Amino acid sequence: MKPLSLLAFVTVLAACQEADPPALPVPSEVLTVSSEVMASPAGGDSAEPFLSASEDAVYLSWLQRTEGSYHELRFSTLAGHGWNDASLVAGGDDFFVNWADFPSVSPGPEGTLWAHWLQRGEEGGYDYGVRVARSADQGRTWSEPWTPHEDGTPTEHGFVSVFSRDASVGFAWLDGRETSGGHGGGMTLRARDVSADGTPGPEALVDGLVCDCCQTDATVTPSGPVLVYRNRTEEPEVRDIYITRLVDGAWTEGTAVHDDNWFIWGCPVNGPSVSVAGDNLAVAWFTGAGDEPRVKVAFSADDGATFGDVVVIDGGNPAGRVAVVGLRDGSALVAWLERTGGEDAEVRMRRIREDGTISESVALTSTSSARASGFPQMVQAPDGSLVMAWTDESGESSQVRVTRLLLEDQ
Repeated sequence: MKPLSLLAFVTVLAACQEADPPALPVPSEVLTVSSEVMASPAGGDSAEPFLSASEDAVYLSWLQRTEGSYHELRFSTLAGHGWNDASLVAGGDDFFVNWADFPSVSPGPEGTLWAHWLQRGEEGGYDYGVRVARSADQGRTWSEPWTPHEDGTPTEHGFVSVFSRDASVGFAWLDGRETSGGHGGGMTLRARDVSADGTPGPEALVDGLVCDCCQTDATVTPSGPVLVYRNRTEEPEVRDIYITRLVDGAWTEGTAVHDDNWFIWGCPVNGPSVSVAGDNLAVAWFTGAGDEPRVKVAFSADDGATFGDVVVIDGGNPAGRVAVVGLRDGSALVAWLERTGGEDAEVRMRRIREDGTISESVALTSTSSARASGFPQMVQAPDGSLVMAWTDESGESSQVRVTRLLLEDQ
């Protein structure tokens, strides 16, 4: 290594001494949360939980490893204060299993349920695709799996978001077809609608260059569906959070929720989260811009067309992995991972109001920032309580855990 000159050393030292520490949020209200540990319907060797909710039910799905490389996608429905026995969606020894790219079970129109998972192709490695199945009887039986992308390339397809409307279900996913066969392109974002009876609509290109392995998220506003994702520009590579809206049957050109200007030469594997909050839309995300890890939130009063000021909510050393739940009063609850030392971490939560007011942060559970701990999930149940699921990872074993959270001032 070439030695640093004295002048350069002094300059660097002075810069370090003069730099202001990151500004931490100043809470102005108390958040009182009580928790009820629930018996998990997932067995041992379970991971990759996903939560979704309808007007009258909460659904938990996860991957269960049964033997060797064989995995099953299972789900359970919350009934009163407990979970129903686990039901099987699909299984195989060719599932593509990844700590950050998890399958799902979600409610759709006309009482349907929709599941997705990832399956390896013939070439193995990162040749994998999305499989979708539909149930018209609340998960007792499932249709034959269907693949929403028709390119047939042995490339990556995953990081799926699902959103339901009155007569259809939408799927959005990261699609690597442009990286195949000498195209020299990058990861794309694509979407497709499917009617309640399973009839697919046309495939749409949403964005031609996006970050390779950050989660997408979607919700439906009064104006229609919105997608949030981590974009990627040409060199120099800026990977900020973008939003696109489905307007008059077409996806709008993606725009930045906020210009963090995070220059990074690789994928941070840390996607955004979006939720409707009363008359607002709330987006939460992680950024490492300026070498300062931050968790941020922004509100939109026009269904994602524009956003207000950004609010920083972390405690100074976040690992990201955010989840946002909007409340009827227009405020939002945001959960994230905060490092507490080494790989030790906590799932923390704050309440953020449209005017920027934030609560103190509340530690919901201890966890790990290691990859195997995955991404904590949070959803609001029909009775107004919150349900949180996460992977409790210790050594070579893992277990999906579930807890119910009650806000005393809600």
